[in-house]
Formats: sequence, C-alpha cells, structure tokens
Amino acid sequence: MSVKRESLQELLDVMRRLRDPETGCAWDLQQNFRSIAPFTIEEAYEVADAIERNDTDDIKDELGDLLFQVVFHSQMASEADLFSFDDVAQGIVEKMIRRHPHVFGQAVYANEAELKVAWEAIKSEERASKKGNTDHGASEVQPSALDGIASNLPALKRADKVQKRAARVGFDWPEIKPVWDKIEEELAELQEALAQGDHAAVEDELGDVLFTVVNLARHCSVDSESALQRASLKFESRFRCVETLVADQHLTLDSMDLNELDRLWRQAKKKV
Repeated sequence: MSVKRESLQELLDVMRRLRDPETGCAWDLQQNFRSIAPFTIEEAYEVADAIERNDTDDIKDELGDLLFQVVFHSQMASEADLFSFDDVAQGIVEKMIRRHPHVFGQAVYANEAELKVAWEAIKSEERASKKGNTDHGASEVQPSALDGIASNLPALKRADKVQKRAARVGFDWPEIKPVWDKIEEELAELQEALAQGDHAAVEDELGDVLFTVVNLARHCSVDSESALQRASLKFESRFRCVETLVADQHLTLDSMDLNELDRLWRQAKKKV
C-alpha cells in the first residue's frame, strides 16, 4: 500500500472513530447531511479565498478541510447503507473517463469548440439518464435544457448557469445592444415600482435588474460572481483606508459630514 493510500485510509479511520456510537465525538454523532451541508459550502469558499490570496499553505489546509467534508458525508451515508467513500471515488473516476473520450477513448475533436459541444452532449445524456432512473412510476415530465442546475447555488452563479443553458439552445441575444436596452427597461420598471411604494414589486423588479446585469456580464465574457467579489474586496480596502484616514485625525466616521467623507473616499481611491 502506498503512502498516499495509507494517508487516505487513516483519514477514513479518523472519521469512523469520530462517528463511533460508543466512543465517538458527541457533536459529530449529532450531525446529518442537512446540518453538515453549510460547513461543506463554507469550506469550498475558504478554498477559493485561499486561491484568491495565492496562499499555497492555506490552499493545502483548506483542501484538507474540504476533503474531510467529503469523508464526513460518505461516512454518514455508509452508516445508512446508502453508499461509501469508495463509491464516491469510483463514481467520479467513471464520470471523468466518460466525459473525456478523447483522452481515454478513440474520440478526436478538431478544436476546443467541438470539445465543448461534445462535453455538453455527454452531460446532457447523463442528466437524461439520471432523470430516467428517478422517474419510474412517475408521470411523464417534459425534459428541460435547465435540468440539473442546483437550486442553492449562489444567486449570481445560478443566474449565469441558467442563461448559458438557455443560450445553448438558441434562447439568447446575438449581440450586446439588446442587453443594454433590457437593462434600461428593467431600471425604468424598478423606478416605477419605487414611485408606487410597492415593496413586493420593488423586490421583483430589482431581481430582474440583477438578472439582466448578469446577462450583460456574460455577453462581456465576465464572470459576474467573481466581478462582484472583486468589487466588494475593493470597496472593503478603500473603506478601511478611509477609517485609517479618519482615525489619523482623531475623529470618527459618524462625526463627519458626507462632503468630508467623499473627500477622504477620493483620497483612498488614489491609494487603493
């Protein structure tokens, strides 16, 4: 057995001991798929954060935390005779081989565009097969190009996925100008809802504005989730700079008027 395999087996053994009904950890024993899911999501974001900071030590640590989440879910599933960690690993091995016939089979693609079309076709077949396996005895449901998009993805990411799926079947504007026009239309509808004081309508129209801005980002080949994250980090850096500038004057933010704060903000923009 290789050192790598021994390390993985040790991790699986640690998880089993944590979940041992007699000698395990009380907190770990109380958990289930639903209670652990938020931690799984959090660990994935912490991996992304470490990558964004280019901190290789943190990347290694956070990947370990994320792997532990996979082991945790697998252990709970094994206890319920649903599936094991080996089933999870074997499943992803088979999926990657199936999705890369140009690497593990005889398929040949002339360019990246052909490869992308084939990739999506294989994924579509997988979704259809999975749906067929779960629909036995159920009424016939019309398959959709949007099938398989997780409902709990971050909102911007999910909007982007929904739009890309629709675009693959031709439901998209061929150029960017109609997207600009749609943003102006949605903003006008938002202004009308605000003028009427209809909170439900404001929320609805604001959602339409955000959805259309994601569409604009997609047409600009920009990932809206990443763009907003960078904008938030930029704001945070500049706001912290303003806080420092205010503290240097022995003042507080709430003691300054908007003109003073705007002057400091412009000063911070030059620094950050």
